[in-house]
Amino acid sequence: MTSAAPENPQTPADALPKSWDPSAVEADLYQGWVDAGYFQADATSDKPGYSIVLPPPNVTGSLHMGHALDHTLMDVLSRRKRMQGYEVLWLPGMDHAGIATQSVVEKQLAAEGKTKEDFGRELFIDKVWDWKRESGGTIGGQMRRIGDGVDWSRDRFTMDEGLSRAVQTVFKRMFDEGLIYRAERLVNWSPVLQTAISDIEVKFEDVEGELVSLRYGSLDDNEPHVIVATTRVETMLGDTAVAVHPEDERYKHLVGTTLDHPFTGRQIPIIADDYVDPEFGTGAVKITPAHDPNDFEMGLRHNLPMPTIMDKTGKIADTGTEFDGMDRFEARVKVREALAEQGRVVAEKRPYLHSVGHSERSGEAIEPRLSLQWWVKVETLAKAAGDAVRNGDTVIHPASQEPRWFDWVDNMHDWCISRQLWWGHRIPVWYGPEGEVACFGPDETAPEGWVQDPDVLDTWFSSGLWPFSTMGWPDKTPELEKFYPTSVLVTGYDILFFWVARMMMFGTYVSEDESITAGPGKSGAQMPFKDVFLHGLVRDQYGKKMSKSRGNGIDPLDWVDRFGADALRFTLARGANPGSDLSVGEDSAQSSRNFATKLFNATKFALMNGAAPAPLPARSELTDADRWILDRLDTVQAEADAAFDRYEFSKACEGLFHFAWDEVCDWYLELAKVQFAGDEAVAANTRAVLGNVLDALLRLLHPVIPFVTETLWKVLTGGESVVVADWPTLSGVAVDAQAATRIEDTQKLITEVRRFRNDQGLKPSQKVPARASGLSEAGMDGQFAYVAALAKLTEPEEGFTASISVEVRLSQGTVTVDIDTSGTIDLGAEKKRLEKDLAAAQKELVTADNKLANEAFLAKAPDAVVDKIKTRRQIAVEEIERITGRLKELADK
Repeated sequence: MTSAAPENPQTPADALPKSWDPSAVEADLYQGWVDAGYFQADATSDKPGYSIVLPPPNVTGSLHMGHALDHTLMDVLSRRKRMQGYEVLWLPGMDHAGIATQSVVEKQLAAEGKTKEDFGRELFIDKVWDWKRESGGTIGGQMRRIGDGVDWSRDRFTMDEGLSRAVQTVFKRMFDEGLIYRAERLVNWSPVLQTAISDIEVKFEDVEGELVSLRYGSLDDNEPHVIVATTRVETMLGDTAVAVHPEDERYKHLVGTTLDHPFTGRQIPIIADDYVDPEFGTGAVKITPAHDPNDFEMGLRHNLPMPTIMDKTGKIADTGTEFDGMDRFEARVKVREALAEQGRVVAEKRPYLHSVGHSERSGEAIEPRLSLQWWVKVETLAKAAGDAVRNGDTVIHPASQEPRWFDWVDNMHDWCISRQLWWGHRIPVWYGPEGEVACFGPDETAPEGWVQDPDVLDTWFSSGLWPFSTMGWPDKTPELEKFYPTSVLVTGYDILFFWVARMMMFGTYVSEDESITAGPGKSGAQMPFKDVFLHGLVRDQYGKKMSKSRGNGIDPLDWVDRFGADALRFTLARGANPGSDLSVGEDSAQSSRNFATKLFNATKFALMNGAAPAPLPARSELTDADRWILDRLDTVQAEADAAFDRYEFSKACEGLFHFAWDEVCDWYLELAKVQFAGDEAVAANTRAVLGNVLDALLRLLHPVIPFVTETLWKVLTGGESVVVADWPTLSGVAVDAQAATRIEDTQKLITEVRRFRNDQGLKPSQKVPARASGLSEAGMDGQFAYVAALAKLTEPEEGFTASISVEVRLSQGTVTVDIDTSGTIDLGAEKKRLEKDLAAAQKELVTADNKLANEAFLAKAPDAVVDKIKTRRQIAVEEIERITGRLKELADK
């Protein structure tokens, strides 16, 4: 006895959830990938190597939209290359973020009423390490949420033992070669943090200040004097000269003379320098070499004294005046008032809007200050970094960023690498009891009684070594041999100068090192990366920069919670063009979520109808629809591959999106429904075609939207994981242009009939009898079954009388569809529609005639362009004739 077949037999579709819910599957899928070791790189593999190092985010932070864009694009590249057969290393890590991290811990201590000095250096650093261990995992968790396919087994930290060894090694080499030196130079000084800070940590803001014009010299207009203007009048306490242009006739007689300083008793010389603009203001400028970058350079040129008038807290000091001990802002007021009492304030402009640099970390106005610091000589290093791009050893994408690169490296000033902090890589220089100075490497020990320099290195020093220090340099390692130089650096154009330049400089410096050059095909200079891809900034939907003050920032993890990681990733990748900013908003994320849902529903439908990847029969055995979709898959894949290779993520995603949504889901699935309901041999072929198309499409989309594609691909194919599936290959079959034309004509015919139905207010499900003519002449034999099914047309019964006709011009002729809409059609609406089409055709005719009558245009336009306009004119004429005739028919009814 046999049991009856179940009413609803199981299909592969039953292995999928009822609907797409990213939150229900993403965490488990990601952990499964990690547990399977898919992201772990094998340095001994025979596969070609491909490597990316993650730009290390600050340990204090969390991922913002810029990070999410960075990570998405790197993951896209890594996943695709893995599928293409490369041994992929995407190496993660974090930056110790000297100032930011120390500030966080100091604030915690301040809440307890304590300072770092209460603990001393060693205990304080222990507390920072404790904080890092407790709070430093935030970003790692966020990276997992986004789906980053990084090799967690190689996770690095800029303060770990290996990287510290690399830092000390490079420092000692450069110190011994004279590339690192100590000197008193002007720096960006933070009075709150009491340290020098880098240019990238200075944010310029427009503030309301004051512009004070003051008088040096005699108060008698008939005696020698000059008038200068300043927005920081307190700095006049450090003035050591007044400068004018050498050709300025107003001051030539004063050059070489001196004027009394109103408070210090110094004699202020009047000097001539080409830097001064005689057309600006009075043509005379005050020179404070220890507190202004331009004045400092002028001070060097003219050998001027450089007295520092502020201590490290920003208080006036060592001027010998009544202002000593005052905060710089208090002194600004008091100095102005004292000058006014002397009659030296010629004019005041308040408020005066001007740009002022502020510390990114502490928020206060930075103070240019002369300070004894450690410096790197950059001339030869910067030239090598510039030459690497000029010679093509490193390629910048987009090339439009190259001029900015050359402008920066060709005009770079020596780099201040010391910071007055406790957290960071301590400078490996020791001072002996007799004034000796020596640098000791990682395997050396300073003599007893020597004292180490208290400063630490700029964070960018250690992160500048990141591409090779993370792979074990200075030791010779399998990772360096396999994966260095790295394949591509992905980062925002806004840190091109600060981080990319540092890495290029250090990379060129160590490029001859045997640990780096060893290996097949390696010799000579090895740059840290072959390609530099610079993306733009993520802006809000209105194109405004995201910021806390505007309140328009978007937390990427909020989008992951609401729309899914795939939606976040697709939104960002779809907007990423080389060097261009991208605007995103919730509508974009919702659209991407809808795309994932569309893909899920389409695949589930295909599975319910038995679709699965299978060997395809000869193309001659397939329908036009089958041949068309396979040809389109080839074309779209070739275009996507080319775009990915050029880092044109937006173009690749846009092409795949429209292929998936417009062509596979909106058209081929609909045409496939007709074929499923027909001949079984045709239906079997369609199931195989649809299975193969979805298989390839899911693999093509996987690098961008990994979670939904993994879920669908495993059920569709029964494969282990799309993460380790092969990247699709092109079929190599020539495009069937005739099949494509017939499908395009079929789509046009269906669209026009649907539009007619819509204009008439017919319900989508309402079927109407219809008859077509002109099919053979238009090459459309065998295609009307699709039109009838998708446009809800039925076979006419005996005695059929057409109420109305829809004429559609196709590539080889015109097809007329006679429709019986008795009792359903709105003649007024049809007339209105036709009149609208007539107006459009008439406008097209006028436009074409005007162009063809323009002799200047015809003289310059290529023949192909002129021919195209003539064709459009002919089509417009025919449309006018057709529509006019149809309107006449309606008028007779």
